[in-house]
Amino acid sequence: KNKFLSLSNSYHGETLGALAVGNVPLYKSTYGPLLMSTLTAPSPDCFYRDSGETWESYSRRLFIPMAELLEKNADEICAVIVEPLVQCAGSMRMYHPVYLSLLREACDHYGIHLIADEIAVGIGRTGSFFACEQAAITPDFLCVGKGLTGGYLPLSVVITNEVIYQEFYADDHHQRAFLHSHSYNGNPLACRAALATLDIFAADQTLSENQRLITVMANATQRFHDHAHIAEVRQTGMILAIEMVKNKADKQAFAGHERRGLKVYQHALKNGVLLRPLGDVIYFMPPYTITPDQIEYIAEVAWEGICLATRN
Repeated sequence: KNKFLSLSNSYHGETLGALAVGNVPLYKSTYGPLLMSTLTAPSPDCFYRDSGETWESYSRRLFIPMAELLEKNADEICAVIVEPLVQCAGSMRMYHPVYLSLLREACDHYGIHLIADEIAVGIGRTGSFFACEQAAITPDFLCVGKGLTGGYLPLSVVITNEVIYQEFYADDHHQRAFLHSHSYNGNPLACRAALATLDIFAADQTLSENQRLITVMANATQRFHDHAHIAEVRQTGMILAIEMVKNKADKQAFAGHERRGLKVYQHALKNGVLLRPLGDVIYFMPPYTITPDQIEYIAEVAWEGICLATRN
Protein backbone atom coordinates (compact mmCIF):
# COMPACT_ATOMS: atom_id res chain seq x y z
CA LYS A 1 0.00 0.00 0.00
CA ASN A 2 1.58 3.29 -1.05
CA LYS A 3 -1.26 5.72 -1.87
CA PHE A 4 -2.39 8.60 0.33
CA LEU A 5 -5.95 9.89 0.32
CA SER A 6 -6.77 13.43 1.39
CA LEU A 7 -9.55 16.00 1.09
CA SER A 8 -10.01 18.66 -1.55
CA ASN A 9 -9.16 22.16 -0.27
CA SER A 10 -6.74 20.68 2.25
CA TYR A 11 -3.31 21.98 3.26
CA HIS A 12 -0.64 20.00 5.08
CA GLY A 13 2.60 21.89 4.54
CA GLU A 14 5.17 22.93 1.96
CA THR A 15 7.72 20.13 1.76
CA LEU A 16 7.17 17.82 -1.23
CA GLY A 17 5.38 15.04 0.62
CA ALA A 18 3.14 17.45 2.50
CA LEU A 19 2.38 19.42 -0.67
CA ALA A 20 1.43 16.22 -2.47
CA VAL A 21 -1.36 15.42 -0.02
CA GLY A 22 -2.59 19.02 0.02
CA ASN A 23 -5.14 20.27 -2.50
CA VAL A 24 -5.04 24.07 -2.57
CA PRO A 25 -3.86 24.94 -6.11
CA LEU A 26 -2.35 28.25 -4.99
CA TYR A 27 0.29 26.38 -3.03
CA LYS A 28 0.54 23.18 -5.04
CA SER A 29 0.20 23.76 -8.78
CA THR A 30 3.68 25.20 -9.42
CA TYR A 31 5.32 22.08 -8.02
CA GLY A 32 2.93 19.54 -9.55
CA PRO A 33 5.54 17.70 -11.67
CA LEU A 34 7.63 17.00 -8.56
CA LEU A 35 4.87 15.53 -6.44
CA MET A 36 3.73 11.95 -5.89
CA SER A 37 0.30 10.91 -7.11
CA THR A 38 -2.45 10.92 -4.47
CA LEU A 39 -6.19 10.35 -4.23
CA THR A 40 -8.64 13.11 -3.34
CA ALA A 41 -12.09 12.98 -1.77
CA PRO A 42 -14.43 16.00 -1.84
CA SER A 43 -14.22 18.12 1.28
CA PRO A 44 -17.15 18.01 3.73
CA ASP A 45 -16.82 21.82 3.91
CA CYS A 46 -20.24 22.92 5.14
CA PHE A 47 -20.15 26.27 3.33
CA TYR A 48 -21.74 24.46 0.40
CA ARG A 49 -24.59 22.80 2.28
CA ASP A 50 -28.11 23.29 0.96
CA SER A 51 -30.40 25.88 2.50
CA GLY A 52 -31.79 24.46 5.74
CA GLU A 53 -29.35 21.54 5.75
CA THR A 54 -27.48 21.02 9.01
CA TRP A 55 -23.72 20.71 9.31
CA GLU A 56 -24.11 17.12 10.47
CA SER A 57 -26.40 16.14 7.61
CA TYR A 58 -24.12 17.66 5.00
CA SER A 59 -20.99 16.09 6.51
CA ARG A 60 -22.69 12.70 6.48
CA ARG A 61 -23.72 13.18 2.85
CA LEU A 62 -20.21 14.18 1.82
CA PHE A 63 -18.77 11.09 3.46
CA ILE A 64 -20.41 8.93 0.79
CA PRO A 65 -17.78 9.69 -1.91
CA MET A 66 -15.02 9.18 0.66
CA ALA A 67 -16.50 5.78 1.54
CA GLU A 68 -16.65 4.88 -2.16
CA LEU A 69 -12.99 5.82 -2.68
CA LEU A 70 -11.92 3.79 0.34
CA GLU A 71 -13.85 0.72 -0.83
CA LYS A 72 -12.56 0.95 -4.39
CA ASN A 73 -8.91 1.60 -3.49
CA ALA A 74 -8.51 -0.12 -0.12
CA ASP A 75 -5.80 -2.43 -1.44
CA GLU A 76 -3.48 0.48 -2.30
CA ILE A 77 -4.32 3.21 0.25
CA CYS A 78 -1.87 3.26 3.15
CA ALA A 79 -3.32 6.28 4.94
CA VAL A 80 -5.94 9.01 4.92
CA ILE A 81 -4.81 12.45 6.11
CA VAL A 82 -7.24 15.18 7.18
CA GLU A 83 -7.31 18.46 9.09
CA PRO A 84 -9.90 17.72 11.78
CA LEU A 85 -12.91 20.09 11.83
CA VAL A 86 -11.27 23.11 10.14
CA GLN A 87 -9.37 23.42 6.85
CA CYS A 88 -7.38 26.43 7.94
CA ALA A 89 -5.35 27.50 4.89
CA GLY A 90 -8.36 26.46 2.79
CA SER A 91 -10.29 29.63 3.78
CA MET A 92 -11.11 28.40 7.29
CA ARG A 93 -13.80 26.07 5.94
CA MET A 94 -15.37 23.86 8.62
CA TYR A 95 -17.25 20.57 8.98
CA HIS A 96 -19.04 18.46 11.59
CA PRO A 97 -17.23 15.95 13.87
CA VAL A 98 -19.45 13.12 12.60
CA TYR A 99 -17.30 13.01 9.46
CA LEU A 100 -14.29 12.04 11.56
CA SER A 101 -16.28 9.35 13.35
CA LEU A 102 -17.36 7.81 10.05
CA LEU A 103 -13.82 8.05 8.69
CA ARG A 104 -12.29 6.33 11.71
CA GLU A 105 -14.80 3.49 11.38
CA ALA A 106 -14.11 3.08 7.66
CA CYS A 107 -10.33 3.17 8.10
CA ASP A 108 -10.57 0.47 10.77
CA HIS A 109 -12.73 -1.64 8.44
CA TYR A 110 -10.24 -1.50 5.56
CA GLY A 111 -7.03 -1.55 7.61
CA ILE A 112 -6.00 1.97 6.61
CA HIS A 113 -4.10 4.38 8.85
CA LEU A 114 -5.76 7.67 9.80
CA ILE A 115 -3.49 10.72 10.10
CA ALA A 116 -4.90 13.77 11.91
CA ASP A 117 -3.05 16.96 11.03
CA GLU A 118 -3.75 19.08 14.10
CA ILE A 119 -0.81 21.44 13.63
CA ALA A 120 -3.20 24.40 13.46
CA VAL A 121 -6.34 23.05 15.14
CA GLY A 122 -4.82 21.22 18.12
CA ILE A 123 -3.76 22.39 21.58
CA GLY A 124 -7.14 23.90 22.48
CA ARG A 125 -7.84 25.85 19.28
CA THR A 126 -11.17 24.18 18.49
CA GLY A 127 -12.43 24.24 22.07
CA SER A 128 -11.13 20.82 23.09
CA PHE A 129 -7.45 20.08 23.60
CA PHE A 130 -7.39 17.94 20.45
CA ALA A 131 -9.97 18.49 17.72
CA CYS A 132 -10.38 14.71 17.35
CA GLU A 133 -11.81 14.55 20.85
CA GLN A 134 -15.02 16.12 19.56
CA ALA A 135 -15.54 13.02 17.42
CA ALA A 136 -14.43 10.69 20.23
CA ILE A 137 -11.78 9.13 17.98
CA THR A 138 -8.06 8.43 18.17
CA PRO A 139 -6.02 8.67 14.95
CA ASP A 140 -3.10 6.39 14.18
CA PHE A 141 -0.85 9.43 13.76
CA LEU A 142 -1.51 12.80 15.40
CA CYS A 143 0.52 15.82 14.27
CA VAL A 144 0.65 18.81 16.62
CA GLY A 145 2.66 22.03 16.72
CA LYS A 146 2.15 25.81 16.72
CA GLY A 147 0.38 26.33 20.07
CA LEU A 148 2.36 23.52 21.67
CA THR A 149 5.04 25.99 22.78
CA GLY A 150 2.72 28.97 23.18
CA GLY A 151 4.36 30.44 20.08
CA TYR A 152 7.71 31.05 21.78
CA LEU A 153 9.76 28.50 19.81
CA PRO A 154 9.07 26.22 16.82
CA LEU A 155 8.26 22.64 17.78
CA SER A 156 6.11 19.93 16.25
CA VAL A 157 5.39 16.42 17.42
CA VAL A 158 4.04 13.30 15.72
CA ILE A 159 2.28 10.98 18.15
CA THR A 160 1.51 7.38 17.22
CA ASN A 161 0.34 4.20 18.90
CA GLU A 162 2.22 1.29 20.40
CA VAL A 163 1.55 -1.08 17.49
CA ILE A 164 3.19 1.26 14.98
CA TYR A 165 6.00 2.10 17.40
CA GLN A 166 6.87 -1.58 17.76
CA GLU A 167 7.23 -1.94 13.98
CA PHE A 168 10.35 0.23 14.23
CA TYR A 169 11.67 -1.06 17.55
CA ALA A 170 14.26 -3.82 17.28
CA ASP A 171 17.90 -4.71 17.86
CA ASP A 172 20.43 -3.01 15.60
CA HIS A 173 20.98 -6.01 13.35
CA HIS A 174 17.32 -5.93 12.22
CA GLN A 175 17.84 -2.52 10.55
CA ARG A 176 14.27 -1.48 11.29
CA ALA A 177 14.86 1.81 13.12
CA PHE A 178 13.19 4.97 11.85
CA LEU A 179 16.29 6.91 10.85
CA HIS A 180 14.82 10.08 9.37
CA SER A 181 15.43 13.16 11.49
CA HIS A 182 16.18 16.88 11.38
CA SER A 183 19.11 18.93 12.63
CA TYR A 184 17.11 20.42 15.49
CA ASN A 185 15.19 17.27 16.44
CA GLY A 186 14.20 17.20 20.09
CA ASN A 187 15.54 20.69 20.71
CA PRO A 188 15.68 20.81 24.52
CA LEU A 189 14.79 24.49 24.81
CA ALA A 190 11.74 24.11 22.56
CA CYS A 191 10.68 21.00 24.49
CA ARG A 192 11.02 22.89 27.75
CA ALA A 193 8.84 25.69 26.36
CA ALA A 194 6.24 23.07 25.43
CA LEU A 195 6.29 21.58 28.94
CA ALA A 196 5.88 25.05 30.44
CA THR A 197 2.94 25.74 28.12
CA LEU A 198 1.26 22.50 29.15
CA ASP A 199 1.78 23.44 32.81
CA ILE A 200 0.02 26.77 32.15
CA PHE A 201 -2.87 24.94 30.49
CA ALA A 202 -3.34 22.92 33.66
CA ALA A 203 -2.73 25.69 36.20
CA ASP A 204 -4.82 28.38 34.49
CA GLN A 205 -7.56 26.02 33.32
CA THR A 206 -7.09 27.45 29.84
CA LEU A 207 -9.67 25.24 28.13
CA SER A 208 -12.40 26.30 30.57
CA GLU A 209 -11.47 29.97 30.25
CA ASN A 210 -11.52 29.66 26.47
CA GLN A 211 -15.17 28.64 26.58
CA ARG A 212 -15.98 32.13 27.86
CA LEU A 213 -13.90 33.73 25.10
CA ILE A 214 -15.58 31.54 22.48
CA THR A 215 -18.96 32.92 23.54
CA VAL A 216 -17.62 36.49 23.52
CA MET A 217 -16.38 36.00 19.94
CA ALA A 218 -19.77 34.68 18.84
CA ASN A 219 -21.68 37.52 20.49
CA ALA A 220 -19.29 40.21 19.21
CA THR A 221 -19.86 39.13 15.60
CA GLN A 222 -23.59 38.50 15.79
CA ARG A 223 -24.50 41.46 13.55
CA PHE A 224 -22.17 40.22 10.82
CA HIS A 225 -24.69 37.49 9.95
CA ASP A 226 -27.09 40.09 8.53
CA HIS A 227 -24.55 42.04 6.45
CA ALA A 228 -25.53 42.15 2.77
CA HIS A 229 -22.09 40.99 1.62
CA ILE A 230 -21.32 38.32 4.20
CA ALA A 231 -22.29 34.82 3.11
CA GLU A 232 -21.40 33.12 6.37
CA VAL A 233 -19.99 33.64 9.83
CA ARG A 234 -18.70 30.27 10.99
CA GLN A 235 -17.02 29.30 14.22
CA THR A 236 -15.33 26.27 15.72
CA GLY A 237 -13.97 27.07 19.15
CA MET A 238 -11.37 29.82 19.04
CA ILE A 239 -11.53 30.06 15.24
CA LEU A 240 -14.11 32.37 13.69
CA ALA A 241 -14.29 33.17 9.97
CA ILE A 242 -16.29 35.81 8.11
CA GLU A 243 -16.68 35.18 4.38
CA MET A 244 -17.34 38.22 2.19
CA VAL A 245 -19.17 37.72 -1.12
CA LYS A 246 -20.56 39.82 -3.94
CA ASN A 247 -23.98 38.16 -3.80
CA LYS A 248 -25.24 36.77 -0.50
CA ALA A 249 -28.14 34.85 -2.08
CA ASP A 250 -26.01 32.53 -4.21
CA LYS A 251 -22.66 33.05 -2.44
CA GLN A 252 -21.10 34.54 -5.58
CA ALA A 253 -17.56 35.60 -4.79
CA PHE A 254 -16.03 38.98 -5.52
CA ALA A 255 -13.54 39.05 -8.39
CA GLY A 256 -10.15 38.08 -7.02
CA HIS A 257 -8.33 41.09 -8.46
CA GLU A 258 -10.52 43.42 -6.36
CA ARG A 259 -8.64 42.31 -3.22
CA ARG A 260 -11.52 43.06 -0.84
CA GLY A 261 -9.83 41.14 1.98
CA LEU A 262 -6.69 43.24 1.56
CA LYS A 263 -8.77 46.40 2.07
CA VAL A 264 -10.07 45.04 5.37
CA TYR A 265 -6.51 44.15 6.40
CA GLN A 266 -5.26 47.66 5.59
CA HIS A 267 -8.08 49.31 7.54
CA ALA A 268 -7.46 47.04 10.53
CA LEU A 269 -3.72 47.72 10.50
CA LYS A 270 -4.36 51.48 10.69
CA ASN A 271 -6.39 50.79 13.83
CA GLY A 272 -3.88 48.57 15.59
CA VAL A 273 -5.42 45.22 14.64
CA LEU A 274 -3.78 42.46 12.61
CA LEU A 275 -6.44 40.70 10.51
CA ARG A 276 -4.62 38.55 7.96
CA PRO A 277 -7.18 37.66 5.27
CA LEU A 278 -7.44 34.44 3.28
CA GLY A 279 -8.69 35.96 0.06
CA ASP A 280 -12.02 37.49 1.05
CA VAL A 281 -12.27 35.52 4.28
CA ILE A 282 -11.52 37.54 7.41
CA TYR A 283 -10.80 35.37 10.42
CA PHE A 284 -10.21 35.63 14.15
CA MET A 285 -7.68 33.17 15.60
CA PRO A 286 -6.56 35.07 18.70
CA PRO A 287 -4.10 34.09 21.41
CA TYR A 288 -5.73 32.60 24.48
CA THR A 289 -4.53 35.56 26.54
CA ILE A 290 -6.87 37.92 24.69
CA THR A 291 -9.45 39.80 26.78
CA PRO A 292 -13.17 40.18 26.09
CA ASP A 293 -12.66 43.92 25.56
CA GLN A 294 -9.99 43.24 22.96
CA ILE A 295 -12.29 40.82 21.14
CA GLU A 296 -15.00 43.47 21.07
CA TYR A 297 -12.56 45.99 19.65
CA ILE A 298 -11.33 43.58 16.96
CA ALA A 299 -14.93 42.87 15.95
CA GLU A 300 -15.69 46.58 15.70
CA VAL A 301 -12.64 47.24 13.54
CA ALA A 302 -13.47 44.22 11.34
CA TRP A 303 -17.04 45.50 10.90
CA GLU A 304 -15.79 48.93 9.83
CA GLY A 305 -13.28 47.39 7.45
CA ILE A 306 -15.80 45.05 5.86
CA CYS A 307 -18.30 47.87 5.38
CA LEU A 308 -15.60 49.95 3.67
CA ALA A 309 -14.37 47.07 1.53
CA THR A 310 -17.83 46.07 0.25
CA ARG A 311 -19.21 49.59 -0.28
CA ASN A 312 -19.09 49.34 -4.09
